[in-house]
Amino acid sequence: MLIDYRDKPRVVDRVPRFIPQAELDRIMEAIRALPCPYRRAALLTLRWSGARRGEVRRLSFDCLDRYPDGTHRLRLPAGKTYKERTIPLHDEAAEALRGVMALRADTPDRWFTDELTGGRVRHLFVVRGKLISAYYLFETALQQACRNAGLVDASGHGTISAHRFRHTLGTQLAERGAKLDTIMSVLGHQSPGMSMVYARISDPEVLRDYQAVLGPGALIAGPGAEAVRSGTLSTGAIDWLKANFLKTELELGHCLRLPEEGPCECDLYLACPRFVTTPAYASRLRV
Repeated sequence: MLIDYRDKPRVVDRVPRFIPQAELDRIMEAIRALPCPYRRAALLTLRWSGARRGEVRRLSFDCLDRYPDGTHRLRLPAGKTYKERTIPLHDEAAEALRGVMALRADTPDRWFTDELTGGRVRHLFVVRGKLISAYYLFETALQQACRNAGLVDASGHGTISAHRFRHTLGTQLAERGAKLDTIMSVLGHQSPGMSMVYARISDPEVLRDYQAVLGPGALIAGPGAEAVRSGTLSTGAIDWLKANFLKTELELGHCLRLPEEGPCECDLYLACPRFVTTPAYASRLRV
């Protein structure tokens, strides 16, 4: 018997694990206080570039320059997508990288052969002639920063991973109106669908609709909303419900709207919170 894609177990479609602003402020303060300039520069670059760990670790010594207007520009090496790219970089991360460059300016280095391109490159994150490990630059450094910021779980492990900085940057770009092409270029996505995830979780229309219905001061159903919200229905309203509920039958169910709320103005009643149905309508609902 042949097995095809339909036999594959379904995988949860997860949304990006961005870092909430309050936690982001705390972890950034802890990162800025790290004593090692290599660790500090690597984590700040993760935060402000959205790059992958492997891309940051393999930065070349000449990875940084400026756009014509003076904005810092970072050249990222080929990584998961086998494509190099250049992106704008926040001043804080750029200054941290320049600090590492200054430390190593007079240090003679061996040249490395790039694992993807095969070209010769002088890497930035090198100590004693060896490329610094990702474990030292990111994992242990971030665990230390999490402990210093008090961002740990019950077992004492940090609650923020390095990859969450990438999710955070993508979310912030989407929330502040960046174009889809911009998010793709900064994060190095190969398809629009990968970047659309950030647009979906930051959709301003969803927020506006939610606030219009459930935000402070929102009316949920018209003039009778306050009585429904406070639970102070009059005896007459309760009697009316008992006597007329079955008379407010719609095509596929019933409307729970009170007389005080006026006539129903909902065309899409299947999505209305006041619409209810019963098994008696099952055959018509299936159709």
